[in-house]
Amino acid sequence: MASVRQSRKAVGEMGVIPAEAPGAHSPEQPERVADHLNNRIFFRLFQVANTLQKQAVKELGVTTVQWAVLGALSDPRPTHGMSVGTLADFLVVSRQNLDGVLKRLERDGLVERVTDPGDKRARMVRLTREGFAFWAELRERIFQFYDQAASGFKFDDRVALAHYLNELYRSLTMVRLEQPRRERKKARRS
Repeated sequence: MASVRQSRKAVGEMGVIPAEAPGAHSPEQPERVADHLNNRIFFRLFQVANTLQKQAVKELGVTTVQWAVLGALSDPRPTHGMSVGTLADFLVVSRQNLDGVLKRLERDGLVERVTDPGDKRARMVRLTREGFAFWAELRERIFQFYDQAASGFKFDDRVALAHYLNELYRSLTMVRLEQPRRERKKARRS
């Protein structure tokens, strides 16, 4: 029973639910505390992602997706580029969203779409000479950005955070919810 109280107090201290709030769930329902804690974790991830986006545009002049595309295409080894589908899968973005980003980067002369030498029907995306130069300069600023953003973490804390984010990413890819009853009936009719 003490561990449930301690957990409720810790969650309350994080601002999720007040420890002694009217209507707070009783210690007999520790799963409710876990629900609130999970909600807080995922909401914080949402806020962190949005703050990263806002700060990237403000401080670096690029969106996080542009940053990720340039980084993914920056491999210095001789390459013919990446297919749009491979790039979208790697970045975990939709092809439609990626296409808009690529058009902006093409307009700025940083990437180009070229014919795949192995399959003349396929198109590849690669950095231009200007894109490599832009990335080299941007990368140094990104390292400064990282250093400032993570300055409050010791090295071991960063390793642990990377580990737990990898675990969360893996777990998210495994989520499979059963459709609500109404949705199953609609799906069968289709």
